[in-house]
Order: sequence, then structure tokens, then C-alpha cells
Amino acid sequence: MEASSPMFLQQKTPLQELPEASPKPYKKSFVTTLMEAATLRSTSFKEDTYFVSHLKSSERKALQELKDKLMASYGSEDCSMWGIPLLGGNDKADVILLKFLRARDFRVNDSFHMLDKCLTWRREFGADGVVEEDLGFKELEGLVAYMHGYDREGHPVCYNAYGVFRDKDMYERIFGDEEKLKKFLRWRVQVLERGINLLHFKPGGVNSIIQVTDLKDMPKRELRVASNHILSLFQDNYPEMVARKIFINVPWYFSVLYSMFSPFLTQRTKSKFVISKEGNAAETLYKFIRPEDVPIQYGGLSRPSDLQNGPPKPASEFTIKGGEKVNIQIEGIEGGATITWDIVVGGWDLEYSAEFVPNEEGSYAIAVEKPRKMSSSDEAVHNSFTPREAGKMILSVDNTASRKKKVAAYRYIVRKSTLV
Repeated sequence: MEASSPMFLQQKTPLQELPEASPKPYKKSFVTTLMEAATLRSTSFKEDTYFVSHLKSSERKALQELKDKLMASYGSEDCSMWGIPLLGGNDKADVILLKFLRARDFRVNDSFHMLDKCLTWRREFGADGVVEEDLGFKELEGLVAYMHGYDREGHPVCYNAYGVFRDKDMYERIFGDEEKLKKFLRWRVQVLERGINLLHFKPGGVNSIIQVTDLKDMPKRELRVASNHILSLFQDNYPEMVARKIFINVPWYFSVLYSMFSPFLTQRTKSKFVISKEGNAAETLYKFIRPEDVPIQYGGLSRPSDLQNGPPKPASEFTIKGGEKVNIQIEGIEGGATITWDIVVGGWDLEYSAEFVPNEEGSYAIAVEKPRKMSSSDEAVHNSFTPREAGKMILSVDNTASRKKKVAAYRYIVRKSTLV
């Protein structure tokens, strides 16, 4: 049983009470301008619903022509993807065919050529059975590429982080020769196939995933060959499978590269990009993914073990302004009951504490967690407390030493004592 809703107390400090000086005019750096431009473009993307009735007449005609070419070429042969017969004439088949058409701007011949090559590749690669294979990459699971939770609109989220390969031994063990590279690519396809198996493949449903790529410590030169192979495989065989690409912990040179290649990208592709510089991962991810679904290493509340226990308990989000202290009061806790809580602040770098205040007049407050400075790399706090008497829990986050606003989230549950 949960306690009554918590109260927020936001304390003004002398830093806030002083009149603010007029901001000095400044020029945005080249990198900042690129960052903002890329982020702004991300909001313009509108995901396709795949309702045939919503298509233009020329697009409906292209869809029918693609079906006719497919029938003429394959006839009674097995022609399916992800267990969906492409010649079945149902909505699910239309979703897949429309993905190939959109990838080639509804040019039927080009779309058919792409689809035909993809069907051949899936058959030769054994893509339909790769999900069940044990490829021996246990050390990379949950670390390099992995599916983890959903975004606010229900898209499965795939995280990618290649910083571990800056270790030369790790790099040699995974990419040391051509056979090892092939095995890694097969494992990377396996991860993507697991995500695709979570899609609906129906008009108005969830028909694509979200991709989050962490660029921190990524050894770009060493991974160039592997990256090119992955990009080529995904572009050729998984068209329109990614609704949004979020890059976090982006170094300055990435923005420069983006500006160089941006003119060669379609507006549709650029509209899917979200670029977030280092230190802003939580703030960026919270815009698209709820805190309870964001991994703890990126300022969220989700631990790998949580995914085994069904849907996560929802969290409450809040912001802490610069120069502000926030107290979250959780009242109505009975004596003998146990309160368990999680709390996180994106890029902490502030002070946190927790205390229990009994209702009984004259009782002393109990320091459950003494005030301590949380570093930017600290993960979410998880703790519990069982008081002897009724009272309230106060969780405090103190951002008075900073002028930077921070995003934060918490959740809690109170279980009554079973003792009579």
C-alpha cells in the first residue's frame, strides 16, 4: 500500500534572492549551433501509420505494382519476413512492403530490387533462426548492444555503446580476424531481430524501434570496418525500422562530421536524429523515454534485473533549478511499515540526504542517509527503511551550489507490517 502523495518543498536561497544581472550578449559556438540545429530537426519527424487509406493515389498504385512484381517473381514460393507472408494480402504484409517503398521513395523497380536482395540475404544468412542461436557473447549482452524497455510511445529501445572496445584486449578478442568480425555481425543482427520481434506490424501500431547510441570513449578508427558493415547490413535489409536515432555523450568532432555529411542526408533521415552532448544524457532521454525505463547508467531508474519482473513501477519526474533545494515529503507512513524508494538526478553533482520525521511531538528526526555529495557518475539511489513509529520520510536534493537546472525522478512504495 502506498502512502499519500508526497509534498514538494522548494527552498529559495540567497543565490536566488539576489537580483539577476542582465545576461551578457554572446555568440553561439559553431558546435553549439550544430547541436541545436540537429535537435530541433528531430521534432519534425512524424512516424508513418501505414494505413493504406491514408496513402496518396500514386502511392497506393505503387504498392499494388510492387505486389504484382513480387507475385510474378515468386509465385507459389515461400516469400515471408518475420513470419509474415508478403503475398498474403493482409495489413501486416502491407506494412513491410511500404517500408521498402518508402526507403526508395516509392520507385517500384528500385523497391522490388531492394526487397528481392533482402529476401535472398535473409535466406542465406539464416536471419529467421538467428534469435535462438547461442553465439557466445555473454560478456557483451547488456553492455554493447541490447534491447531495454520502451519509449513513451511504446517503441522498443535498442542501446548501443562501443566504448568498451578502447581496451585493446577486448578489441582483439571480438574483432581480431575476419571470422570473429563475422560472428560479431551475426550477434548484432540477433540483437536487432529481437527488437523487431516486439513490433506489431499493423497500421497504427508500433512498427519501428528507437535507437540510442552512446559515443563516449568510442574508438572510431578501430571500429570503422565493423561500423561500415553494420550500417550496410541495416540499411540494405531493415528499411524504415528505426523511428528515431538518439546520440548521447557526443564529442565535439561528431558535430563537425555531421555538418559535413548533413547535405547528403535526406530531410526525412535528418528529422530522425537527436544529438546530445556529453553530460546531458538523462535530460535528453527523458524527453522520449520515461525515467523508469531509462538504464541507471544514463540517469534513469531501470536496472537489468527489473525487466524480469514485469512492467516497471512508474516514477514521478521533477526538475531542480539552479540555486534550489527540493524536499520530497512522503507522509502517512505507519510504525512498522517499510518504505522503499528510488531516486536519481541526471548528472547528480549535488547533495542528497534522507531523514525520517516521527509524528509524535518531541521525537527526534532520524538521519536515514546522511547528506552526501553525489558525483555525476553516480547511479540511482535504492534504499528502504522501517520506522518504529508513524511519521514521514523526507528526501532532499540540494542544488544550491549550481546554476544549472537538472532533471530528476523518484518512486516509492510503502508496505504495511504483517505482524499483528
